[in-house]
Amino acid sequence: MLLALALACAVDAVEPPTAAAVTPTDDGKCAVDLTRSCLGQPPLDALPEARPEDAINVLGEPLATCGLEPRTGWHRDGTCRSATSDGGAHVVCAEVTSTFLEATRARGNDLSRPSPAHGFPGLVPGDRWCLCASRWAEAEAAGVAPPVILEATQASALATIPFAKLSDHAAGSGGPTPGH
Repeated sequence: MLLALALACAVDAVEPPTAAAVTPTDDGKCAVDLTRSCLGQPPLDALPEARPEDAINVLGEPLATCGLEPRTGWHRDGTCRSATSDGGAHVVCAEVTSTFLEATRARGNDLSRPSPAHGFPGLVPGDRWCLCASRWAEAEAAGVAPPVILEATQASALATIPFAKLSDHAAGSGGPTPGH
């Protein structure tokens, strides 16, 4: 169970487990795999409305959509807005590159590998994905950071990454690219 929890938390690509995946036992413990409620998270249909500050990007403007195919974000609504239940702070909208995908795979987080059980097709270069702020910062320090879509990167990323670094890696302006 601890290994499964560690893997679920370490793999950014895997959609947060849903309540349909398993039913907690009568004593309140998880039966086999992890559910949002067993992780201390509300069911997806009970997530609170976004707070106004969650909908602001690093430019101080309304947060743009990052990616819809594949559907990204902690809430799987296409935006990189976080929540208190998001321990990884998936707030940086990035356009993944082959270099980045190779580097993250080498670190044990294979974002290119499909996970049909979670409805995740795997990422290919050019896909937009909400990355953990700390993971993007690590990639930047290693020289493999993917381009950032500033309009779709939540302002809370600035607590981890200086604006100048994000700006240096800006991919351009506008909303998500067609199909992304």
